[in-house]
Amino acid sequence: MISIRLYSIALGATGLALASYAMLRRKPKDPDQLELTRRTWLNTIGRITDGTVIDVQEIISPLNRPATMLIYQYDVAGVSYEASQDVTYLRQWINLHSCRLGVPTSVKYDTRNPGNSMVIAEGWVGLR
Repeated sequence: MISIRLYSIALGATGLALASYAMLRRKPKDPDQLELTRRTWLNTIGRITDGTVIDVQEIISPLNRPATMLIYQYDVAGVSYEASQDVTYLRQWINLHSCRLGVPTSVKYDTRNPGNSMVIAEGWVGLR
């Protein structure tokens, strides 16, 4: 008799714990939210260096959405980096027709990971 009560209490506690977990767990962020968080963070802590725009390309993302990629290069501590940034949702701040080979730009990068960089964000534009 005691074991039946003990099992029912344990089963009820397990059910309550699973229900609480299902209700309170965080929802995964979509890639657009993650990119916005990255740009905001880089905009606040990033160090600025000089760079050069290499190209602007239109690509098709895995979700069959067109994406505009701004490709640029920059040097940090003697190491040359080449990176790209999705500027699809930032088009209102830049003129894509003037972003071609050799256009100088400012690049914000993370000092702990110089490969993490950006050229444009909400409230900051490195293109000259």
